[in-house]
Amino acid sequence: MSQKTAKYRKDYKAPDFTIDTVDLTVELDPVNTRVTSTMVVRRQGNHQQPLELDGEGLTLESVSIDSESIPEQQYTVTDQQLTITTDKEHFTLTVVNSINPRDNKALEGLYLADGTYCTQCEAEGFRRITYYLDRPDVLAKFTTTIIADKQSYPFVLANGNLIKQSEEGDKRIAVWEDPFPKPSYLFALVAGDFDVLRDTFTTREGREVKLELFVDKGNLDRSDHAMTSLKNAMKWDEERFGLVYDLDIYMIVAVDFFNMGAMENKGLNVFNAKYVLANPRTATDQDFLNVESVIGHEYFHNWTGNRITCRDWFQLSLKEGLTVFRDQEFSSDLGSRAVNRIQDVKIIRSHQFTEDAGPMAHPIRPDKVLEMNNFYTVTVYNKGAEVIRMLHTLLGEEGFQRGMKCYVERHNGQAVTCEDFVAAMEAANGADFSQFRRWYSQAGTPQVKATVDYDNDNKQLVVSLRQHTPATPGQETKQPFHIPVKLSALNPAGEVIQLTDTVLELTETEQDFRVSGAFTDKLTAQQQPVVSLFDNFSAPVKVEREISRDELRTLMAFAPDPVSRWDASQQLFATLIHEAVAKETTVQVDADTVQACRELLNSDTDPALIALALTLPNIATLADSYSVIPVEKLRHNLKRLKRHLAESLEDSIRERYQQLSAELDSNGYQLQGQDIARRQLRNTLLSYLAEVETESDWFIERYRQTDNMTDSLALLQATVWTQHQQAQPLLTLFDEQWRGEKLVMDKWFQTQALADSSNTVEAVQKLMEHPDFTLDNPNRVYSLLAAFTQNVAQFHRVDGAGYRLVGQVIRQLNDSNPQVASRLLSAFVSWRRYDADRQALMKQELEQLRALPGLASDLFEKVENSLAA
Repeated sequence: MSQKTAKYRKDYKAPDFTIDTVDLTVELDPVNTRVTSTMVVRRQGNHQQPLELDGEGLTLESVSIDSESIPEQQYTVTDQQLTITTDKEHFTLTVVNSINPRDNKALEGLYLADGTYCTQCEAEGFRRITYYLDRPDVLAKFTTTIIADKQSYPFVLANGNLIKQSEEGDKRIAVWEDPFPKPSYLFALVAGDFDVLRDTFTTREGREVKLELFVDKGNLDRSDHAMTSLKNAMKWDEERFGLVYDLDIYMIVAVDFFNMGAMENKGLNVFNAKYVLANPRTATDQDFLNVESVIGHEYFHNWTGNRITCRDWFQLSLKEGLTVFRDQEFSSDLGSRAVNRIQDVKIIRSHQFTEDAGPMAHPIRPDKVLEMNNFYTVTVYNKGAEVIRMLHTLLGEEGFQRGMKCYVERHNGQAVTCEDFVAAMEAANGADFSQFRRWYSQAGTPQVKATVDYDNDNKQLVVSLRQHTPATPGQETKQPFHIPVKLSALNPAGEVIQLTDTVLELTETEQDFRVSGAFTDKLTAQQQPVVSLFDNFSAPVKVEREISRDELRTLMAFAPDPVSRWDASQQLFATLIHEAVAKETTVQVDADTVQACRELLNSDTDPALIALALTLPNIATLADSYSVIPVEKLRHNLKRLKRHLAESLEDSIRERYQQLSAELDSNGYQLQGQDIARRQLRNTLLSYLAEVETESDWFIERYRQTDNMTDSLALLQATVWTQHQQAQPLLTLFDEQWRGEKLVMDKWFQTQALADSSNTVEAVQKLMEHPDFTLDNPNRVYSLLAAFTQNVAQFHRVDGAGYRLVGQVIRQLNDSNPQVASRLLSAFVSWRRYDADRQALMKQELEQLRALPGLASDLFEKVENSLAA
C-alpha cells in the first residue's frame, strides 16, 4: 500500500467545501453492500478548487450533481480519493458505491463479524463506507436509511432518533435522523440479532429518555451493571457539570470484534463487549469498575466530544484528555477517590513516562501526524487528563466549572481547538495561562529536582525547585512549564502541621519558596518537619529528591494525602531495589521497613489503600530510572524483595488474610465499596502467601470454594505467577470450566502471558493454537500477545525468542488489522534502552518489518521513527 504523507498542525486550513446534510442509504449485503450518499454541498470562500472526497476500499458506481449524472471527464478516482470538478457554489451531490463488509478484517469503516454488521469510523473510517470530506471540522446533519434482511437482522440501528420503520418482502427498512450536526467520525450503524435491556432516565428538565442496551443472545444477565452505570453517569453529569442529554434515546451495543474499548457515536455507542458484560461469576471487581468508567467516559463525550468536537485530529486531547478527566472524577465521586487516583498515577508512571522517553514522544497536542491511529496514546488521553487536572488544581472546583460553562456556551455545535478550551478557562476566571499552554506544545516529562530545608529561626520551610525537561524528537530545547506543586507537612510523630500555602506554582527554571505554618505548635526545638511534595500527584513530573527512609516510613504511615502515602511505600521499595542494582548485590530489607509494612498491614486504613501500598512497583516503573535497563537485575531483586517480605511478614499476612476471609465469606459476594476494598487486600495478601505456602492442595480447595471471578482469578494468578505446584492443575480446571466463554478465557490467556517463567514464550506460542484464540479478534490478541509484551523479563528474553514471536504476529496482522499490529509494535520502539545484544535483536525485527512489502502506514511511522531515533 502507498504510504501516507505527513500532515502538520501549522498547515491547517478550513475545507474548501462543507456539507450541510447527508441522506445515506445502506443496503446491507455481506460482500456487496450498496451505499447511496446524497449530500448538500457548499463551496466555502472565493475559489475554483475541485471537490476532493476521501475514499478507501470503495467501488464507485455513479456520481451525479443536482440529479444529473456527470461525465467521466468531470471526475477522477484513485484508491484514496474522488475528485470532482464543478463551478457550482451550492449543489446536491449523489454518490453510489459498494463495499465488502465480510472481508474487512481491519474492523474500520463498516464490517461484518460474528454475524453482526458494525461500524468504527474514528478517526478516518467513514471513508471506507463512502466518499466524503472525512475530517472532523465538517459537521452535517445525517439521515440514515438501512435496508437489511429482516430474519437475520431484527435490529437495525443508527445515530439519532428512529423516525420510520417498515418491511418490504424479506427486508426491514429503518430510517434514523440525527438532528445535531456531527463530523463523519461519529457516524454509526449496527445490524444484528440481540437481547435487549430497556430502561428509562428522566432528565432534570423532566424529559424521559429511552435507554437500550444490546448484547449478544444469552448475555442479558451480564448487562444490569452497565445500565446502572449509564444512569449514574447521566445523573452525575447533570449534577456535577450541569450537562443534560439531548436526544430521545440512548443506545449501547456490545460487540466482541472491536479494535478499541468503545466509541461515543452520537446516541449509538458501540462498545467492546468487555466493557459492558459483567456479573460476579464472569467478571472481577476491576471489570465492574472498568465498565462503570468506560460507560461514563463514552456518555460524557456527548458534550465533550460530540456537541463540541475537534477542529482537526491534532486537537484529539481536546475531547479525550477532558473526558478522561471527567470519567476519573465520576469514578472517584462514586467510589474510592484515593484508589482511583493511585490507579491513574500508576498508568502515567508505568506507560506514559515510557512513551515520553521514546522515539514516538509527542505533546498532548501533536504537531505532526502521519497515521492518526498511532496518536490514540496514553499521552493524548492520560497525560491530557493530567493537564486538565492541573487546571482544576490551579482554579479550584468553582473556577473550573465557570470555565466549563463558558466553554460550552461559546462552542456548542462547533469544531474547536485546545486553545479555545484554555481561552474559555481564562475568560471565566480572569486568569492568564500563557505559560501553561506549553503543556500542549512541549513533549517530554519534566524532571523536578527538589530540596526541602527548615529555617528554624524564621519557622519556615524553604522549598527549592529546579525543573528540566529532556530533549524529545523534534524538540531539543524546552521552556519552563507552569507546574502546580501541592505540599503538606508532618512532625516525626505523624501529626499534620498546618501550612499557609499548600499549592506552589513553579514557573521558572529555578525557584525558591518560603512557606510558613504552625511549626511551633507541632515541633520541638530539635525536630525537623517531614514534608510531602506533589501531593495527589499534582503534576505529571519526575521528582528527584534526597529523602531518608525514616521520612518515607513516616509519610507511608501518616501522610494526610493517601496518594502520597502510597507513593512513599513505592519510593521505599524502589530505593531498596535501586541500591541493590547499583551495588550489584541482592536486595536486603531492613527491620524498620518490615515493621513499617507490618504496622500498615495491621492499621485501620482503607484496605484497598493498604493493598496498593504493599504492591511492589513493576519492572516498567523501575526501569524508568535507567538509561540502559538492567532487566535481569531488576527481575531478580523484585522477586527477592517479594519473597523476603512474604517470609518476614508471614504470620501477620496469614492473620489478616483469615480475618478478611471471615468477614467476606460470611455474607457472600457483594459489589459494594467496602467489600471490594477487602477483596483487594485479601488477594494482595494471597499473592504473598503463594510465595511461602507449601500445603499442596490449599489453593485448589480455596478455588473450589469461591463464588466469584475476583477470587477465582486471584488464586489462579497467585499460583501461576509464583510457579507454584498447583498452577497447572488450576489452569486446567479453569480451562475446563470456562472454555468457550470468550471474555473469561481472555483472563486465562493473560495470566499465562504475564507469567515470569523460562518457558513463557513457548507457552504463548502453544496458546495461539487454543480453540478460543484467533488473530482475527483484537480482544484475543490483546489478552495474549499484548499482555506478553508487558512481561518485561520474558518478552526481552536474552535469546530474542520473545521478539521473534511478536514480530511474526505483527507481520501477519499487517495485512489484516494494522491498527492492532501497531499496538503490538509499541513494545519495540524503545529498543535503544536495552543492552547491546537485545538492541541488535530488536533492531533486526524492526528492519525486517521495514522491508515488508506493503507495510501499513500504522506500522511504517513507528518503524521509521524507532530506527531513526
